[in-house]
Amino acid sequence: MATSTYLANPASVKVGGVELGDQCTAAVMTVAYDTLEETTFGSLARTYVKGLETNTCTLTMYNSYATAETYATLLALVGTQVTVEIKPSNAAISATNPVLTLTSTFMPSLPVANMALGELSTIDIEFTGGTFSQDVTP
Repeated sequence: MATSTYLANPASVKVGGVELGDQCTAAVMTVAYDTLEETTFGSLARTYVKGLETNTCTLTMYNSYATAETYATLLALVGTQVTVEIKPSNAAISATNPVLTLTSTFMPSLPVANMALGELSTIDIEFTGGTFSQDVTP
């Protein structure tokens, strides 16, 4: 059985063109479509077709307040459309290391604090919508 494991060597995560992979611990980008029913009166079962893209991306990041890190970079992007790029590794782009991109994805909110005694502060950043593409050409 074939398996793939990503051990972050390191992955590349860009938000609004800024590399934040060194602050990111998890990235989930989901490609989805609205489900549109196309069932007719003579049908024996409901049938569906794809509608508009409804893509999402969630990044789990350390909440660093240093200059040009997580907080400073993301605070200016709240309430705007941005581009998010994820690449499994910082190696060259290829069929096994594609750049996955959400263009014009909306960042509705930013958790500005998530703190617990004795733990590293992490936040989940959610992006909604946007157009998905992938690039495998070096």
